[in-house]
Amino acid sequence: APRLVAQPHVGTEREAHDVLRLAADLQSKRDRLLPGLRAAGFGVYPTSGTYFVTVDIRPVQPDGDGMEFCRQLPHRCGVVAIPTDTLYGLAADPFNGPAVQRLFQIKRRDPERAIPLIAANAAQVRLTLGDLPRHAQRLAARFWPGPLTLVVAAPSTLAEGVADARGTVGVRVPGHPAVCAFAAACGVPLTATSANISGYPPTADPEEVVRQLGAELDGLLDAGLTTGGLPSTIVDVTTPLPTLIRAGAVAWERIQACLHE
Repeated sequence: APRLVAQPHVGTEREAHDVLRLAADLQSKRDRLLPGLRAAGFGVYPTSGTYFVTVDIRPVQPDGDGMEFCRQLPHRCGVVAIPTDTLYGLAADPFNGPAVQRLFQIKRRDPERAIPLIAANAAQVRLTLGDLPRHAQRLAARFWPGPLTLVVAAPSTLAEGVADARGTVGVRVPGHPAVCAFAAACGVPLTATSANISGYPPTADPEEVVRQLGAELDGLLDAGLTTGGLPSTIVDVTTPLPTLIRAGAVAWERIQACLHE
């Protein structure tokens, strides 16, 4: 069962205890605020002179009220590690410039490399990124939710560094219900670059995410080991004939067959 570990960084012990009291209040009201969830593990932990609060929430299934609580994390904390149907990724609001810059800092990533996105569903993609071309709609209908990233025209409202030099961005709907619910609750697609320091291999293990990035993350949506395996297939759909950018979990032959049906 997934658990949400939130680490909102606060500067002083007094501030940390203020957050702790808020967390305890939420716990006392969980039957009303978070139906279907079991909440435990509130505590204040000092680390490197900085205090943070760990909140452990274990949903029986993705829950709308629980995700409303989760929705606050990207806005309050900036960068959250999340599971997908392949590997763990780093979620931030791609329309928020400071959050995106912090994402690059955490990953030690070259800012000239674009950042892939995940969305709750095709409707969220349409509302925030624009209409998909007809052939992209066919691929989305067949392979979403799932490990197929479609490269589309990027809106000008995305933060600097999210789109590539051509003005395009990759997006997909992952086959992970909890993460789709998380993106839906946030109201916008989220970044989903792999949860690792650049140059290190991506991981399916949340414990490895914590080992590499825990000191800098603001939160972790922990669903245990993900399925791992091949990364998502990336297809450019900005041209009349879709182009394979990266081979992955969805075979190119299946994509071609779908396009020619």
